[in-house]
Amino acid sequence: MCCEKLLALILFRVFVKCIALFLYSFREQSNIRDKKKQRASEISHLKEYANRCQELMKKYNFSEWAIKEWNDHQAVFTFLYDSVELTLSLGRPVGELFCVNIVGVNLESLLDEAKALPSSKLVHRLIFQFINSQSSLKEKCSTVHHLYQVLRDISLVVSRCELLGEEIEYLNRWGGKFNLLKTDVNDTKVKLLFSSSVSFAKFEVELSLSASYPASPIAFTIPKCTGKLNQEEISVVLSSVPVGANYLKRMVNQIHRNLLQGPSIQR
Repeated sequence: MCCEKLLALILFRVFVKCIALFLYSFREQSNIRDKKKQRASEISHLKEYANRCQELMKKYNFSEWAIKEWNDHQAVFTFLYDSVELTLSLGRPVGELFCVNIVGVNLESLLDEAKALPSSKLVHRLIFQFINSQSSLKEKCSTVHHLYQVLRDISLVVSRCELLGEEIEYLNRWGGKFNLLKTDVNDTKVKLLFSSSVSFAKFEVELSLSASYPASPIAFTIPKCTGKLNQEEISVVLSSVPVGANYLKRMVNQIHRNLLQGPSIQR
C-alpha cells in the first residue's frame, strides 16, 4: 500500500512538472508570437514611413545625387546627369559600428566641353567655384557619418546652378520676344544685348555670375548704350530687382517692362 502511494505521489509530481513545463512552453511561444507581431508591426510602420519619405523626396526633389558604386574600397556618387562625379576612398571601420574612415575625396567634372552648351559650361564652372571656395572636402567628410551633409551641400549648389542654366536657355529660346537680341555666355559672365525701336534704344548688359546665385545681387556693367536711354536709367531698373528665384529672368522682365515697353516674361 505504501509503495502504491509512493508511486502515485511520484507520478503526480511528474504530472505537475509536465503541466508546468507545458504552461512555460505555452507562455514562451505566446511571448514569441507577440514579439513577432510587434516586430512585424514595427517593420510595417517603417516601410510605410520609408515610402512616404521617398514620395516626398520625389515630389520636392531634395537630392541631386545618385549612387553609382559602393564597395569595400570606394563609394562613387554622381550629380547633374552623371556630369559631376564624387569619389570617396574608404578605409577600415573605426570605433563604433559602421563608422568607416574616408581616406580620400575627389570631385571631378565629366562634362564634354567640346560638345557642351555654353550654359552647361557656366553651370559647371560655378559648381566648382563653390567647391573650391569651401574648406577641403576631406576635412568636411572624414567618416561616412559626415557624408550626408557633404552630399546635401553639393546638391544645393548643383540645384541652384542647374536652375540658372535653365534660365539662360529660356532666354536663348524666347528672348527675342522681349527685345533681347542675344544672350552670350563667356566663362562666368553673361552678356545681354537689348534693342527696341519703340524706345529708340540699344544697349548691352554684362552680368558677372557667382555660385551664390540667386541669393546675392548680381554685379553688372553696361559697356554699350546708344539711343534715348542712358546707363543710369538702366542701372536703376537692374538694381531694383530683388534676389531670389528666377533672378535673371526677372531682371530681363524689369528691363523690358520699364524700359522697352513690352509684355512681361512669365515667372
